[in-house]
Amino acid sequence: MAVKVFERYLAREIYAATALVLVAFLMLFAFFDLIHEFGDLGKGGYQLHQAIAFVLLTMPGRVYELFPIAVLIGTLYALTLLARHSEITVLRSSGLSTTALLKALARIGLVFVVLTFVFGEFIAPPAEMAAQKLRLKAMSSLVAQEFRSGLWVKDEMSFVNVREVLPDNRLRDVRIYQFDKDYQLHSISEAQGGKYLPPDSWRLTNVVQTVFENDSTKVVRLPQMIWRSALNPDILSVLMVVPERMSLVNLFLYIRHLEENQQNAQRYVIALWKKLIYPLAVLVMMALALPFAYMQDRMGAVSIKVFAGIMLGITFHLLNGLFSSLGVINSWPPFYSAITPSALFLLLAAGMIWWVERR
Repeated sequence: MAVKVFERYLAREIYAATALVLVAFLMLFAFFDLIHEFGDLGKGGYQLHQAIAFVLLTMPGRVYELFPIAVLIGTLYALTLLARHSEITVLRSSGLSTTALLKALARIGLVFVVLTFVFGEFIAPPAEMAAQKLRLKAMSSLVAQEFRSGLWVKDEMSFVNVREVLPDNRLRDVRIYQFDKDYQLHSISEAQGGKYLPPDSWRLTNVVQTVFENDSTKVVRLPQMIWRSALNPDILSVLMVVPERMSLVNLFLYIRHLEENQQNAQRYVIALWKKLIYPLAVLVMMALALPFAYMQDRMGAVSIKVFAGIMLGITFHLLNGLFSSLGVINSWPPFYSAITPSALFLLLAAGMIWWVERR
């Protein structure tokens, strides 16, 4: 019974400390993001109120990114305060083992796991897309432009070049290079614009189609043409959002589209695994915070431990990005590229717990 009371008390302290740390981080990042947006004010119709709205819409993505760091610092702070008041020492003397304390932290951390998943899957992706559309629409910019000639996409036996993808997902200046089964160029279709017709077609307007037949060519002009394609606004719109902030569903659909067209999907597969593993990183962070609570006699003030937690959190964040990039460059198995940072920190937590237990 006493253990259950302590677990509720510990949960309250950890939740409060983590919320405080998360809010502080969000305010800091929002300030710097807003300062960064000041450089684009005045471009097109981009004004201060739109910059503020853009920054606010990107905050759910920040919450997702910062959750493990905030949990680490919040748990570390709460446990350190309890250790400072000798509460953990009394509980350990009463028979509370390290294993039991880790289980209690895991139960408390399940709330953070769910919140991280919800933000990463259901809140951050649509908010990020809305932020990009707001910014691009205000600046009269493009949704995607991969090269100077526009966006290039492979669609079965066709290569599609789109000069502009507008914020409402309409296409402008479309070229479709259609090849036959022998990879010979069959036709080139040029359209002034395109509008999506669910479930799998586009209405192209002002089309000029050049058809290659044996040794001759034929030019056909059409006011409009229906173009059936696997491309849809969802596939095009994901190019606005970095893979790490896409939803699992969009990642899966885009990976399948790339693989069906024999294109490299490594970056997106790594991002998919990271989306599945990342929420569990909060449990690793909580386990990593536990050894600090056992070092009250060997470490200085609470501020030193919080600083150590910040450094560990930043290191984890950097390693996540580093291993994703290395995985893409070196073609490492996506699962290992995604799980390595969390596995390294789990080993670090286990090593630190073993060290403090021995002492």
